[in-house]
Amino acid sequence: MDQWLRNTNVVKVLALIIGIMLWAVVHMEDSTLSGTASNGVREEQISNVSVTPKYDSGQFYLQTVEPAQVILTITGKDAALKKAMNASNYSVELDLTKYGKGEYIVPLTPVGFPTNVTVKISPSSAKVIIDEKSNKQMPVTVNVTGIPAVGLKAGQPIVKPNKVTVTVPSANIDAVESVRADVNVEKAQSAISNKVRLVAYDKSGKPLEMATINPAVVEVEVPITSPFTTVPLQLKLVGEPPRGFSVASLMQNLDKVTVFGPQDILNRLEYYEGPSVNLADLKEEKEYTFNLDIPLSNKVTQLDPGKVEVKISIVPSVTKTLEQIPLSIVGQNDGVNTKVVLPENGKLNLVVEGAPALLEKVKAADAQAILDVSNLPPGRHELPVNWNLPTFIKKGPQQDFKATVEISARQ
Repeated sequence: MDQWLRNTNVVKVLALIIGIMLWAVVHMEDSTLSGTASNGVREEQISNVSVTPKYDSGQFYLQTVEPAQVILTITGKDAALKKAMNASNYSVELDLTKYGKGEYIVPLTPVGFPTNVTVKISPSSAKVIIDEKSNKQMPVTVNVTGIPAVGLKAGQPIVKPNKVTVTVPSANIDAVESVRADVNVEKAQSAISNKVRLVAYDKSGKPLEMATINPAVVEVEVPITSPFTTVPLQLKLVGEPPRGFSVASLMQNLDKVTVFGPQDILNRLEYYEGPSVNLADLKEEKEYTFNLDIPLSNKVTQLDPGKVEVKISIVPSVTKTLEQIPLSIVGQNDGVNTKVVLPENGKLNLVVEGAPALLEKVKAADAQAILDVSNLPPGRHELPVNWNLPTFIKKGPQQDFKATVEISARQ
């Protein structure tokens, strides 16, 4: 070995080899540095990252955020970069906690990234429009759709609760027109009871997407019943009290009744005939009280209520003469002339009987004396006089009136 080292040629060769090796090492380091962009650091991009606003959603409404998505450029060493790219809890935050109603340009902040990477957001800020929220109390309306089973009808819906609070941006508070629940009763045979989501609508009937409703769901019950209608209840009065007594008053505790039955029957109802009361049985001065069942009739299936209380006051009668009551002719043919010849003045006096308080108010104009000439040929005819008198006023005794009419062909 010593001999080799003393040989100048060997030393030169060794020096050359060592120089080549040093050059190679330095060249490899330079090559590595130049491929990693500044000492092993590189960058990656993430597109379509959503902007996350941070604000008081109970008080404010975020009308506009532009842009809603941004591009992130992340710079760092390979290991840190991989860790940042694989993280799932990062976000781009738009902090609006110190802002009120208005229009602003607010910087964006990266959140959840490792400290050993650099994050650049493009664009770096967002334009926002913030509006305050307003509340409005609204009644709940129910839109009943569909047709129940044959012969049945949807009744008045019951809503719990029947009022809700609608929250919208203050600029849209006047646009809230209604809050509605939709219930389908198609072919239903019994009451429909559901929890239904509410929707707020504007004046044109379009849903208000920005509206928040509290509570958002209500309980709705739609009764399914036979068709029904509510009409006046008419008592059937038979006869009249015996001579010397009259009805002073008649009161019933209800004047209307709800009638259930086939729709074609209900369509023809103007009133419902209730139970009958025979006035001829009321033979003494007193107040009579009756609790009467209202009868079912003519395919009616149900009545509500099913009973009526009737109070009738009977008092001693008094009499009064109604003078100069004109005779009225009914049933006259268009092709003839008809006139009263007896009595000559065409008027009658009538003694009437009734309760003192009622009879005091009766006048001659309240009574009608009627002659029916239906189907009579030309000539003279003696006819009975029919009387139409106010309620609970009756004709006095021993008054059988007749009148003579003359019928002639019209010239």
